[in-house]
Amino acid sequence: MHTLEITNLSKTYANGVQALQNISLTIPTGLFGLLGPNGAGKSTLMRIIATLQEADEGVIKFSGTDIAKHKNALRKVLGYLPQQFGLYPKISAEVLLHHLAVLKGLTNKRNRKEIVNALLHKTNLYTDRKKNLGGFSGGMKQRFGIAQALLTNPKLLIVDEPTAGLDPTERNRFHNLLSQLAENTVVILSTHIVDDVKELCTNMAIINQGKVLLQGNPQTAIDNLQGKIYQKAIQKTELPDYKKEYEVIAEKLFLGKPIIHILSDTNPNNGFMPTQAGLEEVYFAQIFGTA
Repeated sequence: MHTLEITNLSKTYANGVQALQNISLTIPTGLFGLLGPNGAGKSTLMRIIATLQEADEGVIKFSGTDIAKHKNALRKVLGYLPQQFGLYPKISAEVLLHHLAVLKGLTNKRNRKEIVNALLHKTNLYTDRKKNLGGFSGGMKQRFGIAQALLTNPKLLIVDEPTAGLDPTERNRFHNLLSQLAENTVVILSTHIVDDVKELCTNMAIINQGKVLLQGNPQTAIDNLQGKIYQKAIQKTELPDYKKEYEVIAEKLFLGKPIIHILSDTNPNNGFMPTQAGLEEVYFAQIFGTA
């Protein structure tokens, strides 16, 4: 079992933006969800963990080893699928995977062929292995991204916004693949999609404006919020007044009519009805409320 320990990590860019502010997280083997809106600091954190950027302060240890002092040691056990990664459109999946395998030190031809074929099967791309990458769907490209990230049989796998833009079928396929990988690997899933974390992760953190707002088990976070969420259908023009009086954490539309969710320790009455808390409410309460 491996553990990633992040202690007091901070990063400020030259333009004065504080991307990370004193982040501390403990991430065990399994699927860990890093949830937060765009611009929350997730990608900066992922790049620092992947040794692609330096932190200003703080320490990251993987299984006890300081990654800033032993970058090459971490890179040997790291798989990384960034939010944006380029592919050569006129090369087949099989040819590019072999090429990337050579760059990662898999020089034995027979051994490399076995690994490449196994990964193409694992990511359900074997039947499309001769097809040029330019003809791949978004989901197929993401699965190819995972295949290249797994070439070195990583102990730490980082995937940044992997399901954004995928259709439901591809998303489910990708989820199943990540679940299998997480049995023996530390897998960090960085996303702004609440359902990704709800369906996959037993551990999570919510991050916003460079700070960790919550860390723990998703179900425990949901349980802590039960009995505190109330909803009411209102007129659009009433929203500003309700925001002044209540802690509004979400606004939704039902048949074109606004429904607000509020956070309250006691029943607010005034037409509000209690409603079930879910991970979405946990997320909104942390991002928009004072929970």
